[in-house]
Amino acid sequence: MLRELKELDYLFSGLDHTRVVFVAGNHDYLKPASYYRTYRWQARVFPLLGEKLEHVEFPELRTCVYGLSYGKREITERLYDEAWAQKRQPVEILLAHGGDAKHIPFDRNRLAELGYTYVALGHIHRPEEVVKNRIYYAGSLEPTDVNDTGKHGFIRGLVKDGRVQAEFVPFASREYIHMDVMTEPGMTGRAVREKVLRQIEERGTENLYRITLKGFRDADMEPDTSGMDKYGNIIGLLDCTRQAYDFEKLWKQNRDSLLGRYIEALRDYPEGSIEYQALYDGVRAILETKRG
Repeated sequence: MLRELKELDYLFSGLDHTRVVFVAGNHDYLKPASYYRTYRWQARVFPLLGEKLEHVEFPELRTCVYGLSYGKREITERLYDEAWAQKRQPVEILLAHGGDAKHIPFDRNRLAELGYTYVALGHIHRPEEVVKNRIYYAGSLEPTDVNDTGKHGFIRGLVKDGRVQAEFVPFASREYIHMDVMTEPGMTGRAVREKVLRQIEERGTENLYRITLKGFRDADMEPDTSGMDKYGNIIGLLDCTRQAYDFEKLWKQNRDSLLGRYIEALRDYPEGSIEYQALYDGVRAILETKRG
């Protein structure tokens, strides 16, 4: 951890016109031996490490920033409910981490009543606008795992005449994308492969994909997965396609058998209905029994 703080301090030292204020959250909470407690920052960094509301003032910027840090991994007390802005400077900002039952729960409407010019929220990894130009989750700069889909970046806010104009700025170099690729009867394995590659190219070859094949396929078709990962960015491929049946042909060939009578009873229902699903599942089960 000390090495990471030194590297971060070095990066912050390159910011000539910036003050950095931060609080410790549930993932980097203040353990007794935490280096946060003793590290001496060389850059203009102002940590708020108290477990009760603290503040740091920047009179030259007419700004005061408030916040508190986690002293343990989980905090169930509603610590922000009475965290009022104290009117020390014209611009007052609250750094608040949490929002669920185990991490300082709070009511979002209550946050808006506390009197801050802006509230910067942490904990949720995806960006979210809570109150336009006033309260935002910035999310993480980069996605943290395969389920952390969507764009990632930061919130840029401009304060003018006591009011904030805030905007989300995309920053991450790539996204995790869960992508469905639909197949149709008559498609060959190579056709499916080409469709997958085409959709990847349309959505960006720099991104990382978890792909699910869906739809119907001919009985003798198997997706051609060889060479499908042309760009080295497919992290998962799930085949959920189903065999397509020619119900009319099967009925004519088996009209006097159980299979034929079953098809006749359900074949007039529209695709997508519960009855059509029962037709498909029943035919598959009968055919598999016959093959066995």
